[in-house]
Amino acid sequence: MVNKTYTIRNANPPEFETIGKLLIQVYSQLEGFPKESEQPNYYKMLANIGELATKAETQLLIAVCGDKIAGAVVYFSDLQYYGSGGTVTKEKNASGFRLLAVDASTRGLGIGKLLVMYCIEKAKDKKHHQVIIHSTKAMQTA
Repeated sequence: MVNKTYTIRNANPPEFETIGKLLIQVYSQLEGFPKESEQPNYYKMLANIGELATKAETQLLIAVCGDKIAGAVVYFSDLQYYGSGGTVTKEKNASGFRLLAVDASTRGLGIGKLLVMYCIEKAKDKKHHQVIIHSTKAMQTA
């Protein structure tokens, strides 16, 4: 998917570290979101986000302009791999996404919407009837 200047595509392994840093930067700045000292395992998962891309039915998607990564999201075409706990992993005929982040320097340009719409299109291609998003109270921006 392409807009005027940004392309959505699968992340490549050399980009995983940069994406992890982006996720940590974005999530650590959310008002009310737990800090790294409070949830070190969560931040470790963010830093190693590329590991999720190796799981079945899971894609690490990025919005890029040239070589600049403006945003990222993890898309799941099978919710048994969703990894957030709860009952979502039992949902059938559904896709989902989580861990959406947009670089502060590109906010307001529609990058988040572009990533979400791409996930929705992927779900439609799979003939899924719903898309699940994982969020918490601390992620009001989502």
